[in-house]
Amino acid sequence: MEKETLSETQKELIRNTWEMVTQDQIHHGTVLFTRLFELEPELIFLFQYNSAHFSSVQECLLSSEFTEHILKVMTVIDAAVRSLDTLPSLEEYLTGLGRKHRTSGVQLESFKTVGESLLYALESGLGDVFTSDTREAWSRLYAVVVSAMSQGWGAEPPGQ
Repeated sequence: MEKETLSETQKELIRNTWEMVTQDQIHHGTVLFTRLFELEPELIFLFQYNSAHFSSVQECLLSSEFTEHILKVMTVIDAAVRSLDTLPSLEEYLTGLGRKHRTSGVQLESFKTVGESLLYALESGLGDVFTSDTREAWSRLYAVVVSAMSQGWGAEPPGQ
């Protein structure tokens, strides 16, 4: 797992802002995925549930199956936030999650876009609370998560 370390101040920024986000996880997750599909529209094709072929991003975002996916993503973020003091304990889980994403057709390079979308969603939802220090803290946490997930591809994350 990436040896990126988070200061106690950064951990506190992450915990405090995540507490605000968890008040409406579906909204924040929808903002994240709306942004992701704006940046990489082809990713919508990875989310075809029960042979359903969505005719629009909005149709996908509003489906109950996709709402379940949003909640799963938010649960992973929540696990990372709750494990800030013991991030290496998540390595095996995150590597397996990376492997699952690889087999479903996700390209490793898309994690960069997911990170940009996460930061966008946090900034959109938190407004002035999302300072440059908060952005840096979340960027570091995301780098740790992606590093572990990238092991599911048997490769280092892009830009490493």
